[in-house]
Amino acid sequence: MSEESYQLRAEAADRLLACADGNAALLYLHILTNGGSFSLTAAARDLRRSETEIACAADTLRRVGLLPKPAAPLPQSELPAVKAEDILRRAKTDGAFRGIVAEAEKTLGRVLSSHDLEILFGLYDHLGLPADVLMVLLHHCVEEYQARSGPGRMPSMRYIEKEGWFWAEQEIMDLGAAEAHLKRDRARQETVAQVRSAMQIHDRSLSKSEREYVESWIAMGFGAETIALAYDRTAVNTGRLSWGYMDKILKSWDAKRLYTPEDVEAGDPARRSRKSAAAPVSNTQKIDRMRKVYNSMKKTDDGGEA
Repeated sequence: MSEESYQLRAEAADRLLACADGNAALLYLHILTNGGSFSLTAAARDLRRSETEIACAADTLRRVGLLPKPAAPLPQSELPAVKAEDILRRAKTDGAFRGIVAEAEKTLGRVLSSHDLEILFGLYDHLGLPADVLMVLLHHCVEEYQARSGPGRMPSMRYIEKEGWFWAEQEIMDLGAAEAHLKRDRARQETVAQVRSAMQIHDRSLSKSEREYVESWIAMGFGAETIALAYDRTAVNTGRLSWGYMDKILKSWDAKRLYTPEDVEAGDPARRSRKSAAAPVSNTQKIDRMRKVYNSMKKTDDGGEA
């Protein structure tokens, strides 16, 4: 939908009022200020709502005709089979694809197999990723894979294919969109690294499940400082690192819309330990008690002597 379609006309205002959904109104204003673009994660972060609330708001806008229905997602199945001779013929006649093959072999440090070429051609021809975007994708996959698996390790073409499907679904079809995506991804990776440091995980990478936890918290809108606060409460209350316990804390803060340490301090202060039923005994009280015991013993001894 064009940017002009998102002008706040009287008709749109009437529809927003009629649906009586505050989140839907906020989301519509968010869409207006972003020129018609809409990202579930970005909107949840900017509007301080959960992704579930934003998804429901989007459904409301679609129901009242203020947001177009999403295009059918690309089927993540196998790329169509293409004969090797057809790919080689295309490489001879299509300079852009020939350049992609050369860049892929240089980046991956190996001669591409026929299966590799088939996947690369599918990303280019079937998914429609432009040559310059596909080259950026290749370098991104190598950097991301080495960050996770170690220097010098190279991703498989299947790994690159999976990322290519994601880029196509997100409509990353030009260098501007690719740069914006990589900028968000770098920020996310920096936050993950800060969370690892705060949780004192220095000698290893996060496991798949651990990374899913951290990335889900980041997607909710939490920064490293707030996640570190949840870790601190988890350690104090359980005496250990409990991912499930941390997840419950952060989900409760998400439900209360507490996303910064200041928000948490104001809306969910740490519970102070309850005073025990018996008040602490002071030194003076101890001395008095000992004196009473001594006097009692002395009386007993005196009575015995009598």
